[in-house]
Amino acid sequence: MSEVHTARRARLRERCHSNGSTTALVTRPANVRYLAGAAPKGAVLLLGRGEDFLVCGAPPSGEIGEGRPDDAVRVHVLPSPGGDPAVAAADLATALGVESLAVEEHHLTVGRHRAIRSVAPRLRLADLGGAVEQLRVIKDEEEISCLRIGAEIADQALGELLESILVGRTERHLALELERRLVDHGADGPAFATSVGTGPNSGRPGHVPTDRRVEEGDFLSVCLGATYRGYRCEIGRTFVIGTSPADWQIELYDLVFAAQRAGRESLVPGAAYRAVDRAARQVLDSAGHGEGLPVLMGHGVGLEIDEDPQLAPAAMGKLDACVPVTVEPGVHLPGRGGVRIDDTLVVRPEADGGPELLTITTKELLAL
Repeated sequence: MSEVHTARRARLRERCHSNGSTTALVTRPANVRYLAGAAPKGAVLLLGRGEDFLVCGAPPSGEIGEGRPDDAVRVHVLPSPGGDPAVAAADLATALGVESLAVEEHHLTVGRHRAIRSVAPRLRLADLGGAVEQLRVIKDEEEISCLRIGAEIADQALGELLESILVGRTERHLALELERRLVDHGADGPAFATSVGTGPNSGRPGHVPTDRRVEEGDFLSVCLGATYRGYRCEIGRTFVIGTSPADWQIELYDLVFAAQRAGRESLVPGAAYRAVDRAARQVLDSAGHGEGLPVLMGHGVGLEIDEDPQLAPAAMGKLDACVPVTVEPGVHLPGRGGVRIDDTLVVRPEADGGPELLTITTKELLAL
């Protein structure tokens, strides 16, 4: 991957030069890992004129979840604990004769910005903006492969849970078991806090599992994801517990499924972000569920679980090929429960078969 990371840094360097900066300080952890191959806790990347430095508070551990630094990047470990790598990087830039430094203002705190100013008062600071995030939107096939493996792990963990006895178990217990199974099958860890909702809690986006126990006739909604080599995927499914679903459950499930299918089918290169959101949202809105819907119908995934693009009503921009996104409509009926169906897909042109579905657990309404 050394050549890949070198090419990524070269692209960023070109953007910096076009904006009048010769160097850049990258502090957002996902951006550091994208460019350097690793992001030890608190580490920053100084993109120099001729040499790049990964500035860390401690030597990289080499653990899989942390990544391995690119051999072409020079690792600079602070001589004493407790220092700020970003401030040390600015000091290093000054020592190297740098006059202008682009920084990620959207990530730096005011205090950190002031500290950089204090050690390098003559250094002209410019805003790097979201330049690295923009580079990260389109994934290469190695990145997509990591997402694909993560999706396989999530599918496997969910599939095993569905084969176990569920009635009487708490939401919290099921969430913990799912996260353990993710690690057992090779994940670095969960991509985010696993959500399990039962009965009236089902279908609520971001529901924090409680001690409510699974009961016969409940909707059970699950949202989980695996992290593999730093890349994060997402899957969400809804089931019925122990009995044939009631008519209202079938009706609600079929509606959300239709919305999710509409969103998936709109994932083509050149489609507007807002058009994907609208395709799914209109199905739910036309059935009278316009109020209380999620603020967006999907989002990008990668080194972070929620990254660009945002598939939302006011989102600007159009999809490119090789962009992984989620499509995740849902409806929650207060006091009754609800349905959420969530997949991770990769945008592909029709000539390549259309959107590639990474999360393949059945979307049939199963009675468990």
